Amino acid sequence: MDDTVLPSKLLTTLSQAAETVGRHDFVQVYSHYDADGITSASIIAKALFRAGKEFKVTLFTSLDDPHMEIIRKTSSKCIIITDLGASYIEQLDSLDQDVVVLDHHTVEKQAKRIHYANPHLYGIDGMTSGCGATMAFLFAITLNQKNWDLVQLAFAGIAGDKQHINGPKGLNVYLYNGGVEKGFIKATEGSMIPYGQLTSELYHSTDPYIAGVSGSAEGVAKLLDSAGIGREKFSKDLSDEERRKLSSLIVLKLIEQGTSMQTMFELSRTRYQLKDWNMDAETLGSLLNGCGRLGLGGIGISSGMGDKKSLSKAAELDNTSKMQMMDGVLALQKNGLNQMKNIQWFDSSTLGFTGMICGIAMQFIGDPSKPTIGLNRSEDTAKISSRATFALLEKGVDLSTALREACASVGGTGGGHRIASGGTCPIERSDEFLSNLDIIIGKQLTKK
Repeated sequence: MDDTVLPSKLLTTLSQAAETVGRHDFVQVYSHYDADGITSASIIAKALFRAGKEFKVTLFTSLDDPHMEIIRKTSSKCIIITDLGASYIEQLDSLDQDVVVLDHHTVEKQAKRIHYANPHLYGIDGMTSGCGATMAFLFAITLNQKNWDLVQLAFAGIAGDKQHINGPKGLNVYLYNGGVEKGFIKATEGSMIPYGQLTSELYHSTDPYIAGVSGSAEGVAKLLDSAGIGREKFSKDLSDEERRKLSSLIVLKLIEQGTSMQTMFELSRTRYQLKDWNMDAETLGSLLNGCGRLGLGGIGISSGMGDKKSLSKAAELDNTSKMQMMDGVLALQKNGLNQMKNIQWFDSSTLGFTGMICGIAMQFIGDPSKPTIGLNRSEDTAKISSRATFALLEKGVDLSTALREACASVGGTGGGHRIASGGTCPIERSDEFLSNLDIIIGKQLTKK
């Protein structure tokens, strides 16, 4: 595929979807509650606002049967679903309303009636080359080319889904090229050193998670002293020598804790500065993600739409979110993961942040040769998150298929991407789920 040209089939779907939405005065928007989901919904909300449409945004932690029932009962004649929907296309197809689905998760069914745009439908990997925010943005500029400034929000979603780590690919290249050309995005060199006030940022750092430093005031102080850097310094004020020393010390600590070379390479990724936001894409994605994770997605949406008071509040929530997540990571580091033959897992019922901690454990704490599973059994239904690495994918692991099959085997639902998937299952059958998943992953590895 030529990354500078969008697939004709996608353009047709987006044009038809835009024409359908244009016939309605009110639109109900449903989206996921993470960074990608909130940026996707914010893009749609801003585009609808500019088009003079009334709208309402509702965020879900996942799309499951209870949430599908909420969608069925909506009185709106027009529905847009972003960063969700791939596993419920048949049910959405059966609705009476006009429905637009802008998703990027593994395709399970083709749509017969509704407007369904998903990178996988055009031979593009939705795991690496187009996220929910990508699809929402493409819909927005189909509505009106004046929405190109929303590419900045889209890149926050791309960063939130970590599709920027090895550089833009697929549909994201189209966004990047256009964003740079129009002056909305600027690529800058990456670094192991976190942005901002170093004492605070190193303490809260989970990407990378540095054992003995992250979550430890004493560890942070010792690291900075070893590099000869004052406790109050900001990353932007470091000299070349200070930057070299601190980077080297961080690398040594990561090597000591067994961090893979692939992860080390990814940590030095390019950053994407956003013209109108005075921050980079990862920072904006983190701010919006914190709102969703703390159950205050409304603040995330209004922040994404540009409300300055909400954005200031989002920064406060981001700090709270980081502190709570660090508590969970430190507890996991102390207790370790439960090891099975082909997978490793932890119970996040008292930790929260299941998916995010799962990703941190996969890269910096657990056994890199096994997929990591997080299981939250604090509610009526067990919520599951899973993470792998590109190295595991090369060995045959496909978490999208594995979660779908393992969840279904115990009366639940699951799916997502090969490298990161989620699901739900009855709590009383969660141990059975883990056993079945361990067998399925073992078969995938043997087959490869």
